[in-house]
Amino acid sequence: MTYTAPIKDMLFDMQHLAQIEQIAQIPGFEEAGLETAQAVLEECAKLCEGVVAPLNVPGDVNPSSWKDGKVTTTPGFVDAFKQYAEGGWQGLQHPADFGGQGLPKTIGAACIEMLNSANLSFALCPLLTDGAIEALLTAGSDALKATYLEKLVTGEWNGTMNLTEPQAGSDLALVRTKAEPQADGSYKVFGTKIFITYGEHDMADNIVHLVLARVAGAPEGV
Repeated sequence: MTYTAPIKDMLFDMQHLAQIEQIAQIPGFEEAGLETAQAVLEECAKLCEGVVAPLNVPGDVNPSSWKDGKVTTTPGFVDAFKQYAEGGWQGLQHPADFGGQGLPKTIGAACIEMLNSANLSFALCPLLTDGAIEALLTAGSDALKATYLEKLVTGEWNGTMNLTEPQAGSDLALVRTKAEPQADGSYKVFGTKIFITYGEHDMADNIVHLVLARVAGAPEGV
């Protein structure tokens, strides 16, 4: 499979629809104008076209395997993610305080679109890690942020989102997993989760699982 990133179209949208030069006037984004966006997209395209997209066929022919409690991904996936992480792509749109590049999501979204288009099965790993990062940035305690964010943002660790249960697929209001607070500030979790995307693999040193669970007194619904 070949993939060609639509850089010209993306830059047109950024300039005329997303108003990237206005975004560059926001404090913290001063360097994130059209010129920066073009440079970032061109580099991202090289990775997606030359490294990630060619893994589609190998992924179909030689998919991930499970043996003796260990998952081995398709040959090439580990090296591709290493290049992705070392290139700073996992942290592209995340705060510099935690090891990211601090670029606006306008640029980040275009790069994610490239990655998804080039090879969605590969892209789901950094996608889920982005979700874990956003959840921790939004609702995590200072201690949790200090423990997890930098390693997730730099791609040393990956993250997952543990939502689905046997009786709760698209309707998360039916989730039954419970979290009971302990005296030391931790929680004991009781329940069953299934279909956890990238729940186990060999592409990172550690996998951080964010679990959706109910606490006592929580309102019904999601």
